[in-house]
Amino acid sequence: MARSSSGFVAGLTAAAVAAVAFLAYQASANVPADLTQPPRTPSTAVPSVSPSGGPKQPAANPLAVPANSGSGERVVYALADRRVWLVDGKGKATRTFTVMPSTVHPAPGAYSVTSRSGSVRGSDGVQIEHVVRFATAEDVAIGFSAAVDGSTPSPDPSKKTGGIRMKRADGDALWMFAVIGAKVVVVA
Repeated sequence: MARSSSGFVAGLTAAAVAAVAFLAYQASANVPADLTQPPRTPSTAVPSVSPSGGPKQPAANPLAVPANSGSGERVVYALADRRVWLVDGKGKATRTFTVMPSTVHPAPGAYSVTSRSGSVRGSDGVQIEHVVRFATAEDVAIGFSAAVDGSTPSPDPSKKTGGIRMKRADGDALWMFAVIGAKVVVVA
């Protein structure tokens, strides 16, 4: 009798997990593109009108992978948006996050990860981890990193630095994703 009850409980547990996963999927499919705005239901949605009086085109998702960033698995760094996307082989972003750029910027284009360091002191004197280098500009190595203390302050504009800083959790994710030779695409 104990075996049939444990099988029954296991079946109920599996069904509950499947139901929760389905509901989570449904909820994620209905998240608004801009999380600062409340979600609209179809019955309360009001169509926008452009200044010319015609229907307004919906705004592009600001968190979507930039269209001009190539294809395949890659790290995308948008200079103007101060944002990074980790993109899988199917072109879908697995993670996106904001960064604090350095004072020296890489030119837009495609690069490869050339070196990595687990923990070093940055050119600004801050202890950093998960350094992923991919370019050089103005004789400065450029790469992603996270400060061990979790800070992401603006860099001193009087110094030439190449560290693109991010939060530690984002640095951990990028470290796991961007191995030596991984593609990094920089867009304006």
